Amino acid sequence: MRDFSADHRQLSINTATVRRQGDLLAIVDACARAEIPAISPWRDQVASVGLDRAVKAVRETGLKLSGYCRGGMFPADPARLAEVQDDNRRAVDEAAALGAPCLVLVVGGLPQFSRPGSAPSRDIGGARAMVEDGIGTLLDYAAKAGMKLAIEPLHPMYAADRACVNTTGQALDICDRLDLSRTGRLGVAVDLFHVWWDPELSAQIARCGADRLLAYHVCDWLVPMADILNDRGMMGDGVIDLKGIRAQVEAVGYAGFSEVEIFSERWWSLPMDEVLSTCIARHRSVV
Repeated sequence: MRDFSADHRQLSINTATVRRQGDLLAIVDACARAEIPAISPWRDQVASVGLDRAVKAVRETGLKLSGYCRGGMFPADPARLAEVQDDNRRAVDEAAALGAPCLVLVVGGLPQFSRPGSAPSRDIGGARAMVEDGIGTLLDYAAKAGMKLAIEPLHPMYAADRACVNTTGQALDICDRLDLSRTGRLGVAVDLFHVWWDPELSAQIARCGADRLLAYHVCDWLVPMADILNDRGMMGDGVIDLKGIRAQVEAVGYAGFSEVEIFSERWWSLPMDEVLSTCIARHRSVV
């Protein structure tokens, strides 16, 4: 397993971690000052400063990307599927312009939550079918742009509104059906907040292999948790076996960044530089 204790060359900051403290340009500048080598921006943050300015800032600072957040939200009324496809193609184009290695897909839940205005539905099986159809449609477009797609399974508590793909095994089943020959175009993003609890996680990490494990996100699971969305823990403050899972991830050949992604009212209330310095310290000591 790689030794992170001496430096933070393998650290990436998902820009949601400090989204309240400044816009994307401020985050890029702060990460560059802290010698953090990589980021993973969110589309809304890019849109707020403009794609051209975001691309320029990333290039001028020399930052790399560990991913781009996010495409997906596929389930929708039939009349809105063209809108879904157009939105996801734009996400691919933005990811390519920024130099991201993959577009992370948060696939969506029931249609009325994935695409507000869609007719209410309780058919989660139908939503999962729409997810697979949507990824299949996007896959060829992404391949032409040289962009890999990373399906991110989310914890089951988000199955209705954010993602009806909830385990690494489910995500890999989709990969098997849509990319049976394992071209490397389709894989998964393993976010420990969402999958640490899964009794099949070790087996599914092994099943990923290096070719399908496209992104690796870290934070911690707090007990108790004050809010199911915005109370993720800083690494080391919760119950996830961070080093143990990283050992499994690296055993299958993953050699990419450990991307810190923390949605937290507590950490959003602190100065950006303090949050980044804490991320660096915990990356070196507990990740």
